[in-house]
Amino acid sequence: MSIPISMEERASRPEQATLIPCADPATREALGEVRVASPEDVDAAVARARVAQKAWRWTSFEERREVLRRLLAYTVDYKDEICLTVQRDSGKTRENALMGEIWPTCEKFRWMIKNGEKYLRPEPVSSGLLLHKKARLEYHPLGVIAAIIPWNYPFQNIVNPVIPALMSGNAIVLKPSEWVAWSSARIVDALREVIREAGHDPDLIQAVQGYGPTGTALARAAVDSILFIGSLHNGRRVVEASAERVIPLVLELGGKDAFIVCEDADLEQSAHASLAGCYINCGQNCVASERILVYEGIYEAFEARAAELVGAFRQGSSREGPVDVGAIVTPLQLEVIEKAVDGAIAAGARVVTGGKRALSEIGDYFEPTILADVTPEMEIAQQEVFGPVMLLMRVRDDAHAIEVANGVSYGLSSSVFSKDRARAREIASKLEAGMSAINEFGGITYMAQGLTFGGVKASGYGRMNGREGLRSMCNIKAVVDDRFPMHRANRVFPVAAKDYGVFSGVIELIYGKSLAQRWRGFLRLLGRHPQ
Repeated sequence: MSIPISMEERASRPEQATLIPCADPATREALGEVRVASPEDVDAAVARARVAQKAWRWTSFEERREVLRRLLAYTVDYKDEICLTVQRDSGKTRENALMGEIWPTCEKFRWMIKNGEKYLRPEPVSSGLLLHKKARLEYHPLGVIAAIIPWNYPFQNIVNPVIPALMSGNAIVLKPSEWVAWSSARIVDALREVIREAGHDPDLIQAVQGYGPTGTALARAAVDSILFIGSLHNGRRVVEASAERVIPLVLELGGKDAFIVCEDADLEQSAHASLAGCYINCGQNCVASERILVYEGIYEAFEARAAELVGAFRQGSSREGPVDVGAIVTPLQLEVIEKAVDGAIAAGARVVTGGKRALSEIGDYFEPTILADVTPEMEIAQQEVFGPVMLLMRVRDDAHAIEVANGVSYGLSSSVFSKDRARAREIASKLEAGMSAINEFGGITYMAQGLTFGGVKASGYGRMNGREGLRSMCNIKAVVDDRFPMHRANRVFPVAAKDYGVFSGVIELIYGKSLAQRWRGFLRLLGRHPQ
């Protein structure tokens, strides 16, 4: 029988720890322990990945697709086992494990298998004035990718960077969050076994487990690029570490997404979409709709309908039966949510439903919460909550909605609801965000894998997903090649007396703004105009 782990034991992070204690946050049931990787272990993992990548980089696109097909088949065949593993380590519901982790991952596999080669083949571009030459862009693997990933989606956060890394010819070393070390170890082991059975080196995928020092060691290791998904504070630390070797970064640092409900929006459509935006994965989403901006004309009706729906939510461990929302993955995050809600109430926000911890006798839970009359100057309206908390904010009109939406330091995703599509598009076009959805929760953009994923401002930089996300793992190399081999020297030295006049004529002939200027350039080119 497993002995429950206390909140204090789970929250402790000894700097010299050699083991990570793992537990189910929905029940506090102990799951086991995972060994912490030392800095030497991290360097060794990167070295093994580099050896594996040297052979992998020369594989054909068809060989890479075959590996992705096998990984997709594993995901589909073992989806129930994966979901249970994820549930036990994160406390999320069975349905979210399936729809929020398995489904998007399968779609990413499908998209990459179909489109990856198209976006990695050499791409011809115009050679401009170099008519005797051809120009192209080539996409070469960078080498070893480091991915430092959070705890909210244990399976998806691992496989999401693995797919483009393998397709582009790279190896990858992952540092999962210590809060989901138990499931991460099992997931990575399974992926490595699929690669081994496909006839390739399993060291193409590796995980180094540990606390903050392990992540720092990976950021400072001899990797060629870093993907970091996490908090703004830790993102800054990764930037500092990467600067020592000047390597490229993709940073996804969370958000404070605006969800705008115009007075002409469909009430049922917008209310149900807001539930998805606020309560999927118990609100532990970087693309959570943390601010619901409702126009005054529909505010009371929206609040009443949202309260009715949320009031009927079931909460608990989905291993005991169907529930709507699960547990909070880390006790530290539970404290963050509680402090944010208490602060908002003290500042004048009104509790519509929820507002406190729940089921504390069995696990780490926070009630599905609605706070009304939240104003932009409140701390909770500015800082990421990352929990099951809906913030209702009144706005007067389109201009006011845009002002409030843009009045935060984050800019990840956004949503606009209106029956007037032209109006909704106009509002969305003025939102400072990396993604926008019309009449849908902003997180839906992730299911269109041809779209990029990423934000602006404090939400980070660089892009995951789509063509740009795939190419972010490549050295984009510019190449000029012969179209018509001329095999004659383009003389530059020694400089001749007429050179300046000739090239001055060329510039005026091609770029001059008037016919007279271009004619003068032509004459200079022929040496028939005074210099």
